[in-house]
Amino acid sequence: MFSHHREREQPIFSARAHVFQIDPSTKRNWIPASKHAVSVSFFYDANRNVYRIISVGGTKVRAIINCTVTPSMTFTKTSQKFGQWADSRANTVYGLGFATEQQLHQFAEKFKEVKDAARLAREKSQDKELANTALTIAAPQFSQDLSDELQSPPVMCVNGPEDKLFRSQSADITLSSEKERIKKMLSEGSICEMNLEAELFTLQDSNSKLVAALHEANANVEQWKKQLAAYQEETERLRDQVAELETHGGHGPSDLLKDELTQSLEELESLLKAKDEEIHILQSKKADYHELEHDRDEAIRRLREMEMRNSELERRIQNSEQNLNNTLEDRDRMDSEIQRAIEILDIKIFDLNDLRQSLVKLIDK
Repeated sequence: MFSHHREREQPIFSARAHVFQIDPSTKRNWIPASKHAVSVSFFYDANRNVYRIISVGGTKVRAIINCTVTPSMTFTKTSQKFGQWADSRANTVYGLGFATEQQLHQFAEKFKEVKDAARLAREKSQDKELANTALTIAAPQFSQDLSDELQSPPVMCVNGPEDKLFRSQSADITLSSEKERIKKMLSEGSICEMNLEAELFTLQDSNSKLVAALHEANANVEQWKKQLAAYQEETERLRDQVAELETHGGHGPSDLLKDELTQSLEELESLLKAKDEEIHILQSKKADYHELEHDRDEAIRRLREMEMRNSELERRIQNSEQNLNNTLEDRDRMDSEIQRAIEILDIKIFDLNDLRQSLVKLIDK
């Protein structure tokens, strides 16, 4: 079912779904990881004999899901169109919302199939490691016995290629761990970038609302200034009337008119005071607007720095992948050399066995 030759990582199943992640603070609420339905795919890595679930989305190419399937994982259907599973390595829980119940069922069946395949792959890998360990322990003892019996040194040549093989495997493991570490750093950078983008969108929305409010307030200020000028003219006119009445003196209707004018004047003065307070409030809002503009510029600067950091991490990942490919090619060459050495060793052992039998026959004669 699974090929043992080297090949690139290939998708084996894909489905479209809305991706969610559990809120790390509450461990209860779901946080959308994609604005719309994206492709979620199962990949098989023939080089490492592992299966992964990968989903890429967004305007910038970034991994929403990058999960290695292990035998201990379980995909749980929580509703007719929603399912989830936990990734202990990423310390999170992924949730998928499908358009139909049939799509959810197909994904769950494929998840179970891939999990079983991952379990078989792990068992084969463990058996291979046990066999290599046994070969490492048995090869020196076998070589020593054969050397003591026939005084023939060629058997010891097996140990050299085996050491090269283990050194190659050790280098492969080191490069793989370095690659995973860089990918984790890139994932953390993508999360920070997403948070900065959300903060930037929030600031832009607040900025647009504040600009609209300021435009409206400026229009109201112009209108209030016109009203204020009219009120001032009316006040001056009333003051002149009051002064004229005071100069004439007298009582009766003139006193009543004076009281009405005084009351109107007080009302106009209180109205002017209220308008002055509103103008002061609008001026303070302008200061807040400048502060929000500064916060927006700072968020844009941080976002650009994060993009530069992500570019650097991507470059490092490409270099690590190139080094890993070179190491894998070296290991393939080592495997070929070891195979040729084993074949030569088998021929030598067969020849030595014939020589031994011939010597035994000569001794018996």
